[in-house]
Amino acid sequence: MRHISHFIGGQAVAGVSGRVGEVFDPNTGRVQAKVDLGTSEELAQAVAVAKVAQAGWAALNPQRRARVMFEFKRLLERDMDALAHLLASEHGKVISDAKGDIQRGLEVVEFVCGIPHLLKGEYTEGAGPGIDVFSMRQPLGVVAGITPFNFPAMIPMWMFAPALATGNAFILKPSERDPSVPVRLAELLLEAGLPEGVLNVVHGDKVVVDAILDHPDIRAVSFVGSSDIAQYVYGRGSQNGKRMQCMGGAKNHGIVLPDADLDQAVADIMGAAYGSAGERCMALPVVVPVGEETAERLRPKLLAAAEGLRVGVSTDAEAHYGPVVSAAHKARIEHYIQMGVDEGAELVLDGRGFKLQGHEEGFFLAPSLFDHVTPAMQTYQDEIFGPVLQIVRARTLEEAIRLPSQHPYGNGVAIFTRNGDAAREFASQVEVGMVGINVPIPVPVAYHSFGGWKRSGFGDLNQYGIDGVRFYTRTKTVTQRWPRAGQSHDSSFIIPTMR
Repeated sequence: MRHISHFIGGQAVAGVSGRVGEVFDPNTGRVQAKVDLGTSEELAQAVAVAKVAQAGWAALNPQRRARVMFEFKRLLERDMDALAHLLASEHGKVISDAKGDIQRGLEVVEFVCGIPHLLKGEYTEGAGPGIDVFSMRQPLGVVAGITPFNFPAMIPMWMFAPALATGNAFILKPSERDPSVPVRLAELLLEAGLPEGVLNVVHGDKVVVDAILDHPDIRAVSFVGSSDIAQYVYGRGSQNGKRMQCMGGAKNHGIVLPDADLDQAVADIMGAAYGSAGERCMALPVVVPVGEETAERLRPKLLAAAEGLRVGVSTDAEAHYGPVVSAAHKARIEHYIQMGVDEGAELVLDGRGFKLQGHEEGFFLAPSLFDHVTPAMQTYQDEIFGPVLQIVRARTLEEAIRLPSQHPYGNGVAIFTRNGDAAREFASQVEVGMVGINVPIPVPVAYHSFGGWKRSGFGDLNQYGIDGVRFYTRTKTVTQRWPRAGQSHDSSFIIPTMR
């Protein structure tokens, strides 16, 4: 039985509490490893180590820090296959999807390789008589990230890449469900030249989360998880004076207009709805055909495509998606499927009861498809986070725009159309943070930024991109004057102005 320890000060550190979590292989349903669950004392140990290491790391010029990130990128590319297999073995996503997980994190690493340029401040010569004004961005100190199970490589890199590049030390609390890849990323950073103690990994549950939120030396916290927990984390951290960035759940809609290329839309929706078994905050679990005629043409195409999906083990190169992460999560999804039936939605395709030969104890679910779902249903309001697609019919584009705009979540939305005017109107009016036009999963590229609205995002700054640089730094503005020798002094007591 593998044992996964904390990573503090550049080395594995065994837990002292005696509490451990079980890490499953979702393909078999069997426990494959145990992971230490930390204490507030172990978190404090990691913070103390990080605080000492951060001073020297921040003192390096930005170009030297960038060179570490360049080397880390090279090591990620070198070890891509091994990392993907390790990730898939604990999460359950297929290998190709696991590589995508790593790649989208690697792209943020690429972005922060330009940190010498990104950290440049502003300068104004002659803002007043003999007065110049300039600004600089400085690191916060020790910061932390709390990451979810569904992207064990990408989301940690979204957080720690800009944090480290800007000169901070970082405490990572990854999901205890799939903790091996985050530890491996820390080891690769050490190999890339990151000083010991600048990045530390502390495993745990709510005990460690609360310790992070309460520790006075942690200056900022980034979080990704469910909306209820995001709101709790945001509130407690803010109350303790920390800068907070908390991303929550989602219920992303795909609007299909009558003029859309339905075959292309269906192909896109399949990957967006069922890819990674629906365990993505940017999944597309709701499709909204506009007009009954569109709905009647779209439904059989969706059904045929969903029935043709192959569910398999993570290493099956032909599989479209693998198991969900745990037995408890599988049971939760099945509960929502039954809830949809009880609420009166039409279950067109039922993915419950699926067994994969030779892996009967694995956490597999076949695709499920609902039609005639209404906004009043709880299954529409809640994030199911599984391979379940719901059809909500709209009569007009205006009604279709209202659905995601009035939903409590506001993470992502997509529209499928050939009509540029309609797409432009939709993008302008819809109250959602990220919009795709004929793009089913509109996750922005690394040099823009990621963030949802309403209960999908708590805090003022988005993840990665220039917002990530802003989040992990604070601006210092200097107003300077160098009076000439012998110059008379004005002892005026009014506030200085630039007259």
